Amino acid sequence: MTSKVTYNGNLRTTCTHIRSGSEYITDAPIDNNGKGEAFSPTDTVATGLANCMMTMMGIKARDMEVDLTGSTAEVTKHMAANPRRISKIEVKLELPAHVSEKHRKILVHTANTCPVHYSLHPDIERIIDFHWVK
Repeated sequence: MTSKVTYNGNLRTTCTHIRSGSEYITDAPIDNNGKGEAFSPTDTVATGLANCMMTMMGIKARDMEVDLTGSTAEVTKHMAANPRRISKIEVKLELPAHVSEKHRKILVHTANTCPVHYSLHPDIERIIDFHWVK
């Protein structure tokens, strides 16, 4: 088992990672009858794309002895209706300017081939911007 999700009532869940015991909560978003006091389930999917991209880049960067510490990703999720679903995910990554052009190409390829990227439905538009500025 990977995780356990407990419904707490009032459109909130507690998600527990079995191996570590770490937890986070989700709430329904304001535009879908919720309070919007925490990540919504679809927020976690969109954010998971950036998490996965950065994790995979971190593994590859470590192998190449490149330090990506302090890199950030800003995630914007867009929803569609009928059926309600994620229609677009935008990820803006800010990465260290000191990374060589050769390593940048490798890291971009690594990010764009992460497992979450491949797991998302092909109808979900993805706009990924890499900014080498930090």
